[in-house]
Amino acid sequence: MYEEGQYKSQRLNVWGISDKNLFLESNDVLAKQEKPFFAIIQTADNHRPFNIPEEDSDFVRQHIPEPDLNKYGFESLKEYHAFAYTDYCIEKFMEAAKNSPYYNNTIFIFTGDHGVEGNAEAIYPKAWTEQRLSEEHVPLLFYSPALLLPQKRPEAVSQIDILPTIAGMIQQPYLNTTLGRDLLDPLKKENAAFIIYHAPGWIGMVNDDYFFRKNIRIKKEELVPVRNNGPQLTLPQQDSVKKYLSKLTSAIYETSRWMLINNKNK
Repeated sequence: MYEEGQYKSQRLNVWGISDKNLFLESNDVLAKQEKPFFAIIQTADNHRPFNIPEEDSDFVRQHIPEPDLNKYGFESLKEYHAFAYTDYCIEKFMEAAKNSPYYNNTIFIFTGDHGVEGNAEAIYPKAWTEQRLSEEHVPLLFYSPALLLPQKRPEAVSQIDILPTIAGMIQQPYLNTTLGRDLLDPLKKENAAFIIYHAPGWIGMVNDDYFFRKNIRIKKEELVPVRNNGPQLTLPQQDSVKKYLSKLTSAIYETSRWMLINNKNK
């Protein structure tokens, strides 16, 4: 583990060194590895105060009109630039990795730990704003030109599915004692992700068509569409979907509680 004070680069702000320098110093470490490795690089520059180092003069700060910023969920031009800077840093990382010995035999995974609250109605149905699905929406990209064929997948998946998917990719035997599944397994049956909001007591499931949630403190439940032009349901059909997703929600919630104590690898 590499922590603040162990890097060569100068600290940028409260988060430490810049994401670009973090990527480049990480690449220096990974390029020296002589055995298989699993590494996590955690970035932070798309968080306030949204600083961009003066040394990165080749980063282009585009001007976006304020109405467009608001429409697509950005609170300021500075926040937009910070998000664009993340793309810039990833590009610099991949350019360095391509010249390193581990590149052709490595799977790179890009994802996020959480989404961002905001008005997403310009792009997504109301559930993304009113039921706060945008807070749960993160990118997921598997990148390995020598090992993977390009494709875009539309199904609903969960962060807990990432590690089992990686385990399936490396073609080694493994034991999965988690609730996650291999997203590339042709036998997987259902596209869904469990969501919990601890403070208000909401638990639920989001699938390719709907977001169902219910409150464990009061008697309240909701079913809302998560994509435009989805199937229109009659009231009996809505009741059927609610009943099914409610059972699935409770099953995963109670299984998770059981696993906290009983899921031990003997």
